Amino acid sequence: MTVEASTIYLLDVPSGEAVEAELRDAIEEKQLIDWQTQWQPALIAVLQQLAQRHVPIADWPQSWHWNWRTKMAQVHGLLAFQGFSVVCADVTQGLMRVDLTKFARVPAEDGKPLVFVDYLEVAPWNRPELGHAPRYRGVGTALVTAAVALSEQEGFKGRIGLHSLPQADAFYRDRCCMTDLGPDSSCQNLRYFEMTPEQARKFLEEESES
Repeated sequence: MTVEASTIYLLDVPSGEAVEAELRDAIEEKQLIDWQTQWQPALIAVLQQLAQRHVPIADWPQSWHWNWRTKMAQVHGLLAFQGFSVVCADVTQGLMRVDLTKFARVPAEDGKPLVFVDYLEVAPWNRPELGHAPRYRGVGTALVTAAVALSEQEGFKGRIGLHSLPQADAFYRDRCCMTDLGPDSSCQNLRYFEMTPEQARKFLEEESES
């Protein structure tokens, strides 16, 4: 399989400068090694600090138990699933897995195909909710943009959907301006969000101007 990489730009927070990065339409062994050898130690350090401060587990990063190697092995060879990654300074900064077999629920789009974001995660050092200033900004929006672009490429007109972990609800509702369809009892009561074709067009326009 040929991996396509496109140039994107992230905000380097310490310097305030835009820096070049790569958006790749795959999650390869290099990304899984980065997850294992760099993301995991950084996350474990955060969890140890939270435990020492007696922070309830309910308030820990809600994706702390995710295993990306397992998640990609589960769908290996299945054409309906695809991975994406963001790489900057030769280090993986974000990962996303999508599913092309799901359908829209928003009334005006009900039953139409969409790109469903199974999992989206950015590296621990890019997550301000973990108690530190992020190293890079723009990783999550770059991955959402990739999902919308894939939706358009597949003829789905930009429709995407996902279940959000509670700590990410505001990102999808306020930053991505997706429609909040409320808690889904069939998926651990996680809130379900969708982006309509109109919202997708507006989202892409705003991202191209930023």
